[in-house]
Amino acid sequence: METVKSLNKWANAHTYQWLDILRVVVGVFLFSKGVSFITSTLYYTELIAPIKNFGGGMIFIHYIVAAHMVGGIMIVFGLLTRWAIAAQIPILLSAFSINFIGQMNIGNLILSLLLVLICIFFLFYGSGKHSADYYFKMQQ
Repeated sequence: METVKSLNKWANAHTYQWLDILRVVVGVFLFSKGVSFITSTLYYTELIAPIKNFGGGMIFIHYIVAAHMVGGIMIVFGLLTRWAIAAQIPILLSAFSINFIGQMNIGNLILSLLLVLICIFFLFYGSGKHSADYYFKMQQ
């Protein structure tokens, strides 16, 4: 717990407007990916086809949709950002590794790698000063 407090203090001392904008953009992107999962399930079932024999292909799809949509909204508002990011990282690592199992798509590979790196940064950085977490902390 002390580590999280020290990370929050460091993040609040080194907050920048562009980091908050980046957090919001990542949240909106993840939310839109969740919506695209719902609207085009055929594409994503074909995407997950190489790993469907590992069990629970539909469970993966439902977990991904819920995590992207709810987590995206939480990241946009900066509410429990580290928890929302922690739910996204396994999905993004899977998206990165699925390029090596199935057909290689360089665009998806770069996008998923970039998102993994950004999410790992926000896992340590937190939500920043312009967030619901900071607002609620200041209300105590």
